[in-house]
Amino acid sequence: MKTTAAQIAEAAKQYIKIVEWSAEDRCFVGSAPPLVGQSCHGDTEAEVLAQLQTIVDEWVHLLLTDGKPLPASTSKRKFSGKFVVRLSPEIHRKIALKAMAQGDSLNHYVAETLDRA
Repeated sequence: MKTTAAQIAEAAKQYIKIVEWSAEDRCFVGSAPPLVGQSCHGDTEAEVLAQLQTIVDEWVHLLLTDGKPLPASTSKRKFSGKFVVRLSPEIHRKIALKAMAQGDSLNHYVAETLDRA
């Protein structure tokens, strides 16, 4: 199948591009899940974003050319605000007690803790 640059660009913009600092690597790293994991790095966010856009375009081109389905889009994905976490009873007890000690519900305590992480 012949894929045009416009088709590639349109499909590629459906994926969120993430550029974040890696303290371990001491540089910025880029990913575009679920299309590609951490796949590039550089000294500046702009540099990594440019590399990442090229990588995403190339993956989209390859998948479309091979007639393979693209992973579900991340840019339009809706989140319910709910997810289930399974953990040991000991950890559950520990965080429930911490929440109670602060006068918080377990849900609020966990949400605040995750937001700070």
